Amino acid sequence: MTSRRNFIKHSGVFIGALAVDPMTIFKINMLIGIQLYSLRDQIGKDVDAVLAKIAAAGYGDVETYGYANGKFFGFDPKAFKGLLRKNHLTSTSGHYSINKFLLSNGPDDEVKELIDVVKAVGQQYLTISSFNLEQAKTRDDFKRVAARFNKAGEICKKSGVQLAYHNHDREFKQVDGTSVYDVLLTDTDPSLLKLELDLFWAVRGSQDPVAMFRKHPGRFPLWHVKDMNKSQPTKNTEIGSGSIDYKKIFANAKVAGMKHFYMEQENFDMDPYESIAKSAKYIKETLVK
Repeated sequence: MTSRRNFIKHSGVFIGALAVDPMTIFKINMLIGIQLYSLRDQIGKDVDAVLAKIAAAGYGDVETYGYANGKFFGFDPKAFKGLLRKNHLTSTSGHYSINKFLLSNGPDDEVKELIDVVKAVGQQYLTISSFNLEQAKTRDDFKRVAARFNKAGEICKKSGVQLAYHNHDREFKQVDGTSVYDVLLTDTDPSLLKLELDLFWAVRGSQDPVAMFRKHPGRFPLWHVKDMNKSQPTKNTEIGSGSIDYKKIFANAKVAGMKHFYMEQENFDMDPYESIAKSAKYIKETLVK
C-alpha cells in the first residue's frame, strides 16, 4: 500500500514535471541529425566508415541524399538501413526528386516508387530537395506546382509517409508580387506538405526565420541547420561560429513545430570530421541542452 508520505513525494515529482518548460522536455528527446551531403566527398569511398565517424562525432540521425539507380552509395535501401543500424543511426528523412511529376504531370509511379524506398530505409519524410524553377516562372506556374505537391502529398499520406519540401534562396525571389515559397505556404494543404526550412538559404534569401515561424506556426517540422561565414556570407562555417542567431531560432522551435533537424555544411576550412564534431558539440551544449 502506498503511504501518505510516498504519495505526496511522488505527487510532487509529477507536479514538478508538469511545471517544466515544454521546450526543456522537447529538447531532452531531440536527436542531433546531419545531412549526408555534408560528407559527399567522403561517403562514396567507404560508407560504413563514414557512418561510424558520424556517430562518433555525436550524431544519431542522418538525412540521405543521392539515391540513384535503386541504391544509396552502392547499397540497396535494405542494405543501407542495415549499415545505419550497425552504426546506431536512424534516418528520419531523405532528399529525393520528383521533377517529372511536379512539372510535367508525370505518372504517380514516380512518387510511389520513392515511397517504397523511404519505407525500406525506415524514414518518415519523403523530402523533395528542389525542383527546376526554370520551368516555373509565373504565379500561375507556382500554383500549378502547388497543386501537384498536394497530389503527391495525398499519395504519400495514403502510404503513411509525409511529404516535405526543402528550399534554397531562389524560392524567395519575388515574381508578380509573390514567390514560389509564398504560394507553397498558402496553396498547399498543411497536412499534405510539410516544409523543411533550410535556415542558411532562408537568411540568404532575406527572410527572418522566426518571423516565418510566427506567421505560419507548425509548418516547419524539419530544419537544415547551417551557419553563415561572417567574412564570406556565401560560405558555411561551424554552427555557433557564424552570423546566424541560432539561440533565438532554437528558442522558437516549438512555434515552428520543429521535430527533427539536420546540421549541414557544404564547405570546410578544417578537417570535415573535426568540423562536424565541433558543430555537434555546440548544438548539444548550447541549443538543445
